Amino acid sequence: MKIISKYLSFKLSYFISFFLILNLSCKKLETKTYNSPNIIMIMTDDQGYGDIAAHGNPWIKTPELDKLHSESVRLTDFHVGTTCTPTRAGLLTGRNCNEVGAWHTVGGRSLLNLEETTLAEVLKDNGYKTAMFGKWHLGDNSDYLPNNRGFEETLIHGGGGVGQTPDYWDNDYYDDTYFRNGIPEKFEGYATDIWFNEAISFIKKEKNKPFFCYISTNAPHSPFHVPEKYSELYKNIEGVPEPNFYGMITNIDENIGKLRKVLEKNDLSKNTILIFLTDNGTSGGAVLDEKGFLIKGFNAGMRGKKVSPYEGGHRVPFYIHWPNGSLAHGKDIDALTSYTDIMPTILDLINIKYESKLPFEGESIKPLFKNPFTKWKSRTIITDTQRGPFLVKDKMSSVMTEDFRLINGNELYDHKNDPGQKINIAKDHPLVIEELNLAYSIWWNRVSKNKDYFNPIPVGENSNEVTLTSHDIHIKKDIYPAWHQEQVRLDKNPIGFWHIDVINSGKYELSIHRYPKETQLNFNHIIPKGGYIEGGKAFSKGIPIEVKKIIISVDNYQKVINGPQKNYNAILNLSKGTKNLSVRVTDLNNKEREAYFVYLKKL
Repeated sequence: MKIISKYLSFKLSYFISFFLILNLSCKKLETKTYNSPNIIMIMTDDQGYGDIAAHGNPWIKTPELDKLHSESVRLTDFHVGTTCTPTRAGLLTGRNCNEVGAWHTVGGRSLLNLEETTLAEVLKDNGYKTAMFGKWHLGDNSDYLPNNRGFEETLIHGGGGVGQTPDYWDNDYYDDTYFRNGIPEKFEGYATDIWFNEAISFIKKEKNKPFFCYISTNAPHSPFHVPEKYSELYKNIEGVPEPNFYGMITNIDENIGKLRKVLEKNDLSKNTILIFLTDNGTSGGAVLDEKGFLIKGFNAGMRGKKVSPYEGGHRVPFYIHWPNGSLAHGKDIDALTSYTDIMPTILDLINIKYESKLPFEGESIKPLFKNPFTKWKSRTIITDTQRGPFLVKDKMSSVMTEDFRLINGNELYDHKNDPGQKINIAKDHPLVIEELNLAYSIWWNRVSKNKDYFNPIPVGENSNEVTLTSHDIHIKKDIYPAWHQEQVRLDKNPIGFWHIDVINSGKYELSIHRYPKETQLNFNHIIPKGGYIEGGKAFSKGIPIEVKKIIISVDNYQKVINGPQKNYNAILNLSKGTKNLSVRVTDLNNKEREAYFVYLKKL
């Protein structure tokens, strides 16, 4: 891979003359130039296009986002994945989520292929200080973590949300323990406030250098926890479907205002590229009927929400603000655009040329940011919702052009005259359907080449212990492993396997746990926990497991450990290479499930 920096510098003679004429101090000479802007990218989780007052929502209070909207260039036909991981994968690589093996949010399919190069890596290689705060959701083991994918400073929670299985045990948005560069650290306060406070500290520290700060909030993703002063704003308002959800967004909005004030105070706002977007359609801002049409809430006239192939599942806001960049601030760009366009566009905006064997799916839309009236070529953009152990052709797809939307290969909608996707015109346009399905087939053949490849979890690179959680278990059907801590408490895990890559052959110690090591609890402990609702029922305590036996299987090797015991450990001889590891727990009732937490360490 060859990365060529195009940071343009002034000629030495120009510097000398400039210094002599104006008698500038050394401090002044260190001021950033047009060619080295800072970059701040804020992405919220599960906030839809309609969850902003500037987009017509009559109830939500987002004054800071409204102000940013008025001052920015806005993409009005911008599309992402329909869930968390896919959008993050495409945003940070410029490549389709299916191509990079990150098309699901759990089940070993939320890991970003280690061969991929991230935006942070390119910026770091070209002199930027890089940091991220909040939700990563592209792998929780060392090689996959953001501090090994180009981010020099990181503070994140585990998994796809606070309280999920890879997260620190019992996190709930308040006074939690997060991972700073992979190391647990206790914090006081509310999650969103912490992400922004830490980002502001980073910005202040690095203000004299070009920096890339990625703030990826877990809010307003469920569970809908927020300080009461924010949710109180929306209680007893008839049209609001979930006051806590709106409250979480208002809290984010307040933090964005605080961040912008810091940029102004530190003379950074003019030469900072500030980007705001969200990762998929709304989750809590709209109640829909079985066909995806609005019953309650606000969805900006769109059909569908998070996970849906309809417009409301993947059309999201995108604002970009950069006063020094001569952008068309205050203007809308109506051209069809994609989350995979963002990495090539950022690199183009800051004049970095990047060469890679892995081509972008997206392309630079810099000319549109400069002039929204630029004549832009016709495009076909495709997004889908896989959410399964293997890619399935024609599953929940949306093929988009400026004029049409083809849903699931057989529903056709006139985008310009029917943006709410109410009238299926498929029978009247067979040639259009044929053309769009052909475009989809060409796209599918490209993005599904590695559909049977598992992104492995490396073990044995050194003597550090590797934690395998049920969140990343590969399963054989469209079911979910225990991706949330409450499912661990309630003993809801199927059978499956972890796909590992043994870097060095040798002896490995394997330790098996029901709960993570930080709890110091055994299989048969019951852990009370209230407030989590599943299937309309609130659970307040866990279920004990009385272990009968544990069967460890890897390659053709099998080891049986009989129970009950206080601790379950084994020594394995593992050869170099990729393999499937199963650690199957059977209880006294002969119920089988995969272990919830397994720790591997090379001896």
